[in-house]
This record gives sequence, structure tokens and C-alpha cells, in this order.
Amino acid sequence: MKHTLIKTELPGPKSRELTERRTTCVASPMDSLAPFYIKHGQGAVIEDVDGNRFLDFTGGWGCLVTGYSPEKVVEAIKTQSESFLHSDFTVIPYEPWIELSEMLAKKAKGKSEKAVAFFNSGAEAVENAVKIARGATKRRSIVVFEGAFHGRTVLTMTMTQRPMPYKYVFGTAPDVHRLPYPNPRKNKYSPKDFERLLLETVCPEDVAAVIIEPIQGEGGFNVPPEGFLEEIRRVTAKYGILMVADEVQSGYGRTGKFFAIENWGIEPDLITLGKSIAAGLPLSAVIGDKKYFDSLPKSSIGSTFGGNPLACAAAIEVIRMIDGDKLLERALNIGKTIRRSFEGFRQKYPSVKDVRGIGAMLAIEFIKDEEIWSPDTETCQKVIQDARDNGVILAGAGLNKNVIRLLLPLVITDEQLAEGLGIIDKAIENATKKQPMKVKVKKMEN
Repeated sequence: MKHTLIKTELPGPKSRELTERRTTCVASPMDSLAPFYIKHGQGAVIEDVDGNRFLDFTGGWGCLVTGYSPEKVVEAIKTQSESFLHSDFTVIPYEPWIELSEMLAKKAKGKSEKAVAFFNSGAEAVENAVKIARGATKRRSIVVFEGAFHGRTVLTMTMTQRPMPYKYVFGTAPDVHRLPYPNPRKNKYSPKDFERLLLETVCPEDVAAVIIEPIQGEGGFNVPPEGFLEEIRRVTAKYGILMVADEVQSGYGRTGKFFAIENWGIEPDLITLGKSIAAGLPLSAVIGDKKYFDSLPKSSIGSTFGGNPLACAAAIEVIRMIDGDKLLERALNIGKTIRRSFEGFRQKYPSVKDVRGIGAMLAIEFIKDEEIWSPDTETCQKVIQDARDNGVILAGAGLNKNVIRLLLPLVITDEQLAEGLGIIDKAIENATKKQPMKVKVKKMEN
């Protein structure tokens, strides 16, 4: 292997030392996927503190479309840090905020004039989209879907479906309604059922927004069936409801379009962004029709650190990289390579039953029984562990943790991609091997 290297047991001695220190002071719910600790990252490759090298196909949970430590981004951060580290834009404003706003407003295609607001995290962006929708419509109710993931604040956790560990004992927020997500393998709902289900669930005159991920992330990279997003746009327009596209995970070129919603030619009222927006620095955004922002009182939205100048400087370079390095085109090419491999896995391994996604945003699902579509969580988790032990870090997904999703950096090389896919192939082979039966031999008595 050229790009991956495992030279110690995992975790290695230095990682074990850090884990011992961690147990004395780090809050225990802050769990980690990897048992080792990063020392250096470049592009799609990370090196841990013991000198082991891995290909990170999680991209920092989808935050690294432009990879670890892109040179131009690092330089932009250094340059900005020499001028000033922080100024709350609502106290003393600064140019990087305006420049980034101009760039994102231009990226958001459509008929309406766009405005942009910045925050810190994806959950903050979604929560502020709810505030904007409620303020603009003077309504309270929010509609979301099965399989959704929108964040971990109390409100966005309520909007997220999975109870454990996100809802746990933390309680929920009011005025959130969940509708079925059409899935031909799991239910009989069609896109045309959306309006009926909405009317049966909540009074539309009380709905401020319908919020949907154009492609579900944590839910398992579920691609909406034909006509579903178009029907949501039609119905929301009919009842004066805002359509919010949650692009925190699906945005920034992952599907081959800057925003995933562009694949359907739809202009939502608001778009939320996060994760890859600033190459890993904390930054998120809400983009939308300017009239909705203009309807709100001054200072009604904002954040002390939201749109921090260092993060804005990084984010400007991320967009320049996406455009200059043709990363949208790269996402499509990467996607073709991944899909070929994933389809090959589906042919070779009976437990791999589905390949889905758009562009480089692709996933495979492990199923035990195709007739009842029962999840094969055990095999999926074995694959993730085996791949990790051999140099590829993978992210799981799905309500039953039986999906592997790729969130890899779009700057990954063809050689690195081939090596990583080969390791995944071997991991699936190892996880699906039939173990020899253990036969008990009765000892003969003398």
C-alpha cells in the first residue's frame, strides 16, 4: 500500500496514552469513531501520533470537501490572523463577511434577490432558518421527515428522527411535525401523497416551513423519489409555507452541483449550509430570499462568533478552490469510479443490496433479507472496523446503522481512491466470509 500504512497495533502506544489522559478529564459522552489520535492531515490522508497513515473517507464528518490543510486556505487564515482575529460583525463589521456573502448569494441561483447570514454550526443554521421562517410567516409549526438529521440543539434534535442517542432523555421542542419519507422498499407513500399527509397532520396555515435535506445524510444518503421535491415546492408555494433545503451535508459540490437542490432545478426559500463551508473552521450560513430577512427586526438574528473573520477568509478560499480546481466536475468523476466499485460489491457480496446517491455522495446498504428489507447492522459494522484497521476510516449511517456513506475530500487522487476502495472491498470480503463450523469432538475414554 502506498498511501496507507499500519505499523503498530491499533491503537498504538501514544494513542493509548492519550486515551488514558482523556478518561480523566474529557466528558464521556464525547465519543470518537477512531481509537487513535491525529497528528497531521493533508488532502485525504491523515497520520496518527504513532505514525500510522489512513485515508479518511469521512472527511471530518463531511467538513473537508477541499481536504485536510489546503495550502491556499491555510495561507488565507495566516494572512487574516495578522490583521485581526475577531470582531463581532454586529459591533464592528469587516470586509471578508461581505465578500463571502456576495459569493454565496451569487451561487444561490434563482429569481429572487438573495441575502446571507452567518453562524457557527449546521444546527445553528437550521435553528436560525426556523426563526427566519417563523418571523417572516408569523406561524409556528415546522414540518420535517422520517430519517431526517438536522442537528443536536433541543429544537434541531427534535427535528432529527433517531431517538438514541440524540433525543435520549434531553426532551423535545414543540410545534415540530414529522411526515413519512417516500421509500418504495419501506412504505407505499408516493410524492403525490405529500399534500394529503400534510393536511391530515397539521393545519397548513400554521406551518412556517417544510425543512428537508435534498439527499438525507445521517438517514442513509436517501435520494428523494422522482417528483417529491417538486411536489413539496408546489405545495409550500400554494399555502405560503417556506421551503428550506438543509444543505449542511449535501452542499458544497458533493453531488457535482454546488447545492444538491440544483439537481432538481428547484429554488427553495432558504438554504442552510455548514460543514465544508470553511474547510473545517466553525462556520455556517443561511441563504435565502432577501425579503424574508428584511421582514425581521434589527438584531433579531446574530451570533458573537458567527462569521468569524478567520472562518470567512477560509471560506472565500474554499469557494475559489471549488471553482478554480473544478471540484464540481471532479465530484462527478469520483462518483463514477465509486459507483462502479459499489456496483461490483453488490454483484459479489449478497449482503450489499443497494447503491445510492448522486455524484460523490454515495452509499451502500447492507441487508439480510431482501423481501422484508431487514438491516444487516452486524456486517456493516464489521466492514467499518476492518477497513479502519487496514487504513480507511469510514462513516456509517441509517437509522439501523447498516449503511456506509462516503464523505471523502474531492481533492483525493485517483490512486488514493483506488487504494481505499480496494481496502473496502477486502473488508466486505472478510466480514461476509462464512466461518467454519466448530465441531465438538468427544474424547474417547480409556
